[in-house]
Amino acid sequence: MQPRDTCYVATSGLTKLSYSGYQPHAYSWDDYPPLKDILDAVHKALPGSSFNSLLLNRYKGGNDYVGWHADDEKLYGPTPEIASLSLGCDRDFVLKKKPSKKSRDGSDEPASKRLKKSVHDDQHTFRLKHGSLLVMRGYTQRDWIHSVPKRAKVEATRINLTFRRVF
Repeated sequence: MQPRDTCYVATSGLTKLSYSGYQPHAYSWDDYPPLKDILDAVHKALPGSSFNSLLLNRYKGGNDYVGWHADDEKLYGPTPEIASLSLGCDRDFVLKKKPSKKSRDGSDEPASKRLKKSVHDDQHTFRLKHGSLLVMRGYTQRDWIHSVPKRAKVEATRINLTFRRVF
């Protein structure tokens, strides 16, 4: 179970998406013509982009979230471009630098423990409003992790359309 509702749309013949042990069914763009229209608008807003898949996430309220992660699956290539369109209520999107493989004192403590201890100097929070388009490019997925954390006071729905290119 994921802490939000999802739907995956992709061009036929692409490598199957799999993340965190989950492999969503891939719907066709023809199944959802309005999503194809939005894809065309995103391509127009980002000249040179060539997205061919979409992961739609519905956050029903503040208890729905996505935990810390990077979209660094091999099927996206070494420098994925990701365009994230937010619809509905405002939600925080938090981006923070990945911890180094070795801590500053040279210990071999697991990265997950160092992450919890980090000072958050390299952390940024963006308030994504209705209609905002967030774009991640280059080495963002290699060097950073991101999340949409729980927010107790949020009661409204947010839809997030995340466009990617699958190779």
